[in-house]
Amino acid sequence: MSDDNVEPHAPRALTPEEKKQRNRRNLAVALALGAFILTVFLVTIMRIGGAVADRPF
Repeated sequence: MSDDNVEPHAPRALTPEEKKQRNRRNLAVALALGAFILTVFLVTIMRIGGAVADRPF
């Protein structure tokens, strides 16, 4: 039997609790990404230090 003629299912509506959980998950991912970016920035600044102003151009 072939599944070529089967139509895809429409996405179901989310319940308010599922929407709340999705929003919390999105916020957690955003905060984790922001913390990672801030960490990389701070480590870069600390590694460069004050010597960046003393380099010849």
